[in-house]
Amino acid sequence: MTAKNTTAQRHLKHLDQRLVGVSDAIKDVRTLVTKVAPTDATVLLQGESGTGKEVIARLLHDCSERAGGPFVPVNCGAIPGELLESELFGHEKGAFTGAVSARKGRFELAEAGTLFLDEIGDMPYEMQVKLLRVLQERTFERVGGGKAIKCNVRVIAATHQHLEQQVEDGKFRMDLYYRLNVFPMEVPALRERTADIAGLAQRFIDSFAEQGRGRIQLEADAMAHLRVYPWPGNVRELGNLVERLIILNPEQPIFAADLPAKYQSESLAIADRPENVAPLVDQLPQEEPEDLSALFAAPPETPVAPPTPTYIDEPIDLKQHMADVERALIISALEQSGWVNAHAAKLLSLQRTTLVEKMRKYDIQRETDSSEFRHAASK
Repeated sequence: MTAKNTTAQRHLKHLDQRLVGVSDAIKDVRTLVTKVAPTDATVLLQGESGTGKEVIARLLHDCSERAGGPFVPVNCGAIPGELLESELFGHEKGAFTGAVSARKGRFELAEAGTLFLDEIGDMPYEMQVKLLRVLQERTFERVGGGKAIKCNVRVIAATHQHLEQQVEDGKFRMDLYYRLNVFPMEVPALRERTADIAGLAQRFIDSFAEQGRGRIQLEADAMAHLRVYPWPGNVRELGNLVERLIILNPEQPIFAADLPAKYQSESLAIADRPENVAPLVDQLPQEEPEDLSALFAAPPETPVAPPTPTYIDEPIDLKQHMADVERALIISALEQSGWVNAHAAKLLSLQRTTLVEKMRKYDIQRETDSSEFRHAASK
């Protein structure tokens, strides 16, 4: 067995460690990778942005007989159309203004390896003809040159766009589409594989820990919220969230209340941290009644008189007036609950994290001991 075959077999054996997940959707992807990787077939990866199409492209390369050769990615949507031809095929000296020397293109750099054409759906229409010719004839010419150069390259393409619709709209060549669509693979969105969120999050946590960035622990209530979030940014968004949480809460457990507001589901109750629900008898003045439920009991119903109209004899700043009212109510709730954030939040029908944000906004601190406020706000 050659060294290349040994490398490919090793990657195939550990495929589940690189393509993380236990869902049926990701198991299907692993099965397809196992079947097509050893071949030279052109693969078209289709899926939303952030689903990990480049990860799969690298796996296809690493599990193939070309594993010892180069893997060369190029983002077709990030390179201006007038420069893409030179980027793919190279150019000769003097081919255009600024071409002070000859330069190899990505096809030459990927010789005996794999060329990954990411966002192929964004390739200019005129360039599609030239790419089709290379795929058909396996030869190309540098810009400004007349010599045909043979290439031995496996092509893997990827797109977040619906190429069949692009073909119908006249934005993508039908012949190129069928040339690329030899072995299509759908990469599932993260919302379609929610069973994999915990494993993926842990993989990101371990990766950041290996870089010396710190480590966090996602608690069960936080994971419950992450599983119902729709993840428009897919796996990439999950990685970004883990990095943000590590920066804000290094070496800390992460509860649902610690997640950014957009990740907190309204359909799930936010559980308070254990340290925020300590018995009130330990945090309130001793003269408080023993039956603490009375503290939060609704006042007896009394007839409510209609509000007395207020005469405005001069212009007022309504926004500032409402802010002053809100600040006064927050201070009252805090004083009534002994400056325990979790209990004050209940009085105001707010989430604890929202209350803390408002306290910071209005610079509300317990006058008797500002350090005590900082400790409470950090809970």
